[in-house]
Amino acid sequence: MARKPRLEYAGAVYHVMDRGDRSEDIFHDHEDRRRFLVALGQGCGRTGWRVHAFVLMRNHYHLLLETPEPNLCRGMHWLQTTYTVRHNRRYKLHGHLFQGRYKAIPVESGTGDYFATVCDYIHLNPLRAGLLREGKQLSDYSWSSFPLHSLAPSQRPEWLESSRVLAAHGEKDTRAGRHRYRKALELRAKNEQRTKVTTSSVWQSMREGWAIGSEDFRQRLRTMLNDMHAPGTENPSQAWHDEEEASRLIEVGRTLLRVGDFTTLPKNHATKVALAAFVKARTTVTNHWLGERLAMGHASRVSRYCRDARTIPEVARQMRLLEKAQSKT
Repeated sequence: MARKPRLEYAGAVYHVMDRGDRSEDIFHDHEDRRRFLVALGQGCGRTGWRVHAFVLMRNHYHLLLETPEPNLCRGMHWLQTTYTVRHNRRYKLHGHLFQGRYKAIPVESGTGDYFATVCDYIHLNPLRAGLLREGKQLSDYSWSSFPLHSLAPSQRPEWLESSRVLAAHGEKDTRAGRHRYRKALELRAKNEQRTKVTTSSVWQSMREGWAIGSEDFRQRLRTMLNDMHAPGTENPSQAWHDEEEASRLIEVGRTLLRVGDFTTLPKNHATKVALAAFVKARTTVTNHWLGERLAMGHASRVSRYCRDARTIPEVARQMRLLEKAQSKT
């Protein structure tokens, strides 16, 4: 059976989830969960994503993320591949970690309560899975964005966007607003724990539907899907954060570091390694693409050079120059 096409467009919001292969664990301990969040933060840096909510369970995860550019597929491929490689390296394993294709359901975020409902669905996962011990609150579950939304902006990961979550619940990102939001969801969790009843009729559609939103929203998505396959039209999933953005960053770096023809420099020249590592941290372009663009040879070489970039003083120095220049743009 043919796979359903992924609908990608600028500003899309998705409920994304995936499970371990054969429903096996993907997180064995806190270090695994920490590593996944590190990879998620790196992925956001590469793609420009904004994460609004997340929860890491034992054998699956949930994300509510926004893609300012239409690059969900490229970003998810990078995220899941990167975590799989790091997980397998830690446990000396080989092969697949995740259960086939991840699920990504578009969410209507501009009107209605759909955005808030998905946030609550994600944050209440530990409760519904029976992970809250007697006397524990929802915010005691550390591997969720819920307790992070109660913190001041300077204390939260830079890739986590709290203001929209709070606004969807009628609150502002102030100390008082964050306190009211936390109290309201804690009360809801306590009531559901006591009555064993979940109140949202939308939750079933999140498990089974292809989109979460009004009928008008669904119709707009159907129209976009039809346009994707219309003769003579461009695929709207072309991502600005890939080759186009990578090329721009390389040209900025070429000017700053005063580089001429890349082919005249050794494959592991400090400037080329610095540029490759700098671009890899901000886009989802492949090692193969960088190898060709910067004349660095095979993709495996690029991967190895970039992995060791920070340990080489001259490469690290040039990367700091690039990062400083980028922060001013």
